[in-house]
Amino acid sequence: MNQLASEIMTVAPLIVVHPNDRVPKVAALLRDHHISAAPVVDAEGKLLGLVSESDLIRHLGTEHDKRKAWWLELLSEGEDLAAEFLEYLKEENRTAGDVMNREVVTVTEGTSVGEIVDLFAKHHIKRVPVVRDGLLVGIVARADIIRALAGPA
Repeated sequence: MNQLASEIMTVAPLIVVHPNDRVPKVAALLRDHHISAAPVVDAEGKLLGLVSESDLIRHLGTEHDKRKAWWLELLSEGEDLAAEFLEYLKEENRTAGDVMNREVVTVTEGTSVGEIVDLFAKHHIKRVPVVRDGLLVGIVARADIIRALAGPA
C-alpha cells in the first residue's frame, strides 16, 4: 500500500474540541458522532492534545476515588479544603484540557500508510492527527486505513 496520509485522511468536517469544553459536552460529542476520540485544538486550529473515551472515564473508577481521598487528606493536613476547589474536582466541571493526552503521536500529509500502521502498533493507538506547521489538517483512524485497503465501493 503506497498511499499517503493525505490520500486517506478524514478532513471535513473534523470533529474537534477546545480545551475549555467541559467533559459532559465532550462525551456528548463523541457519542453523537460515533467516534472514540477527538483532537483538542486552540482557536487557531493548533493541535494541543487528544481526548479519548479512556481519558473521559479514567477518573470514574472507585480506585481513583480512593487515591483522590488519600491525597486530599494529605493536602488538607486536617483543615477543610476550599469549597471551590472541591467543586472543581467534580467530573462535570473538568474540561477537555484537564483530561486530554498532551503527548500525541502525529504525522504529516506525506507520511505513508505503512508508517502510520507501524505507529499504531508501536504506540498502541487507534488514530493519528495529521498536522501541517502545528495546525490540525486531518486525522487518520483505523477505519480510514480499512477503507483504503478495501478500495472503491
